[in-house]
Amino acid sequence: MLTILLVLLLMIMTAPPLLLFYLWRRDRNQREHSVLRNFPILGKLRYMFEKMGPELRQYLFLNDNEAKPFSRNEYEAAVIAGEYKSRIIGFGSERDFDAGGFYLQNALYPTNRNELRIDNSTKVSTWVYELDEDNLFTRKEHLVERDISPYLLTEEDTIIIGKETCREPFYARGLVGQSAMSFGSLGDKAITALSIGLGRAGGTWMNTGEGGLSDYHLKGNVDIICQIGPALFGVRDEDGAFSVEAFKQKSALPQVKALAQGAKTRGGHIDGSKVTEEIARIRHVRVGETIDSPNRFSEFQTHKELLGFIEKLREIGGKPVGIKLVVGNVKDIESLVHEMATYQELADTVGLPLKAALPYVHRLLIEHGLRDRIKLFASGKLITADKVAIALALGADLVNIARGLMFNVGCIQAQVCHTNRCPVGVATTDPKLQRALVVDEKSFRVTNYIISLREGLYNLTAAAGVRSPTELSQEHVIYQEPDGHIRLMHD
Repeated sequence: MLTILLVLLLMIMTAPPLLLFYLWRRDRNQREHSVLRNFPILGKLRYMFEKMGPELRQYLFLNDNEAKPFSRNEYEAAVIAGEYKSRIIGFGSERDFDAGGFYLQNALYPTNRNELRIDNSTKVSTWVYELDEDNLFTRKEHLVERDISPYLLTEEDTIIIGKETCREPFYARGLVGQSAMSFGSLGDKAITALSIGLGRAGGTWMNTGEGGLSDYHLKGNVDIICQIGPALFGVRDEDGAFSVEAFKQKSALPQVKALAQGAKTRGGHIDGSKVTEEIARIRHVRVGETIDSPNRFSEFQTHKELLGFIEKLREIGGKPVGIKLVVGNVKDIESLVHEMATYQELADTVGLPLKAALPYVHRLLIEHGLRDRIKLFASGKLITADKVAIALALGADLVNIARGLMFNVGCIQAQVCHTNRCPVGVATTDPKLQRALVVDEKSFRVTNYIISLREGLYNLTAAAGVRSPTELSQEHVIYQEPDGHIRLMHD
């Protein structure tokens, strides 16, 4: 017995040095990494710290406003709104007021709350967290059920898309909805939580992304914008060509309120490990095959052909059809708007980015007499009420949000969305990893986040001295240059 114990002790003592020696020899003789050939141990530590770099920077080294693509403050603002339905901060703003940026001008005599045009007639039943204890080593909180006001637009302020040109116009009672996020890029639990949470909030919508419409998008009673990308997922035949019949089936669904057409300049990508049998069935592709969708449609080559294709979709489906654009070459945009103006029967939804592009296109549409017939969706890091208000004032009719909603179904910005190894079960189709995501709990956070945004938007509306967020305009926005000079947007 003593001999056995001595042998075991010897093995325990010698195992680590032997392992280190093995790793040293292996790295010393490998050919791929120069630093490991000369410094096997230090080189291994270097790669370990490099691998942990994003987490170290996010939690230890960057201040609350530095991280990209979203700072710690931006992330927490979205999560706290969903978890506690709160936007209260302590002590004061951490914004750098010496830097350039957009600001909403407040009125000397703001609008009283009872003067605002809000529809809070029907309450929304949800769950929110209440904090009991928050110390360095302990954190306790509990869920409570609450009936909250939805902060919907009144009937007179409702945004109507395709009012004069579509058999079935789209009525939007809120100004904020979900931007394009595909099933496949996100797992079924994340899509389900988003659908149920948005449906519970009411007055909002979810964009399916180019991955097409899945059963999970339809889990909640939420309005759907069904997106069609260049790969035509879900509306194509076996050869990948556009299928009128498949398109008719999708557009005939009552929850589908509008259709959107868009493409990425780099094309789309989904790793084969994410393409399950279910995703393959929905997208009409092969199981396990990596998908690289084109960066443009082959169905049209000119502005006139583009508008003709959109008109075809609108005529078949009877619902509004939108164009998703990134404004780069201003001459191209001018040419497109000019073609729209001559294409008198077209009146659809247009999705565009913010700041420089948004006021430019807003003005361009006014000059060509199209502004009343086209609705502008703005998107691009608009995850808090102040950013939404600025976008609306710059010319947007409606706003799309993706990341703020992802945060509220559990995203921690691990930045491994493309690998199918999302540690919190959001951007993965792996059932084991999706176990982390509790659909019911996350759906309530989605509800709280959207309603909190709408409530904050009405607070800013009152501060600006108007009665509805639909009345925010460029006269309410100022831009501060880095040198302190102020520019009025309407000038």
